[in-house]
Amino acid sequence: MLRMQTTRNAIWALIIAALITTGLTCSTSEQHVPQLQSTQERMSTSTQNLDTVILGAGCFWCVEAVYELIDGVVSVESGYAGGEKLNPTYKEVCSGTTGHAEVCRVVFDTEKVSFADILQMFFAAHDPTTLNRQGNDIGTQYRSAIFTYSAQQRDTALAYIKQLDESKTFPNPIVTQVADAPKFYPAEDYHQNYYALNGKEPYCAFVVRPKVEKFQKRFQDRLKSK
Repeated sequence: MLRMQTTRNAIWALIIAALITTGLTCSTSEQHVPQLQSTQERMSTSTQNLDTVILGAGCFWCVEAVYELIDGVVSVESGYAGGEKLNPTYKEVCSGTTGHAEVCRVVFDTEKVSFADILQMFFAAHDPTTLNRQGNDIGTQYRSAIFTYSAQQRDTALAYIKQLDESKTFPNPIVTQVADAPKFYPAEDYHQNYYALNGKEPYCAFVVRPKVEKFQKRFQDRLKSK
């Protein structure tokens, strides 16, 4: 199903009862995701202890909404990455023909939240075992992906995935793509801070909000002060 902006609310209004009944909305994984067993928990790319990673976990509204809650996350920007099309639009990415994934570029202060923490939250916030799908959002644009900015990030992500698979944290193997960070294309302005500004719309109310609430409960000790 394509999440086109012009039709999404109408579609969700019609099928919301069915989604609730069948459980096809993208929901936060119920598995308890362990912390990464590694001594390399602090990373930085500048004297200000800032680091950056690009994450894809289905709808970028969901990813943005959960990471904006975390103390130490400096900024979260929705966008597109991993494809061939130059300067893609939301409509083009939703068509599934550009190769891009919906992603968020997350900048974080490693003095407050480590890259290992970011990964733990990433795997707890979506199902990394469903190929090119999160709930009712289907297509390569919704794939699970970690786009890294350093060899250390890449190795840490791969080690964590190996740990999760070996520990059988999830019932099925993880299919998350790990690759060097490609060019990041910021999404259109109306996608930024979307959940905070449009929380009452059907998709936000019935898909994003449950993920946010589960995330808040799971990481309540890591949330920003109100």
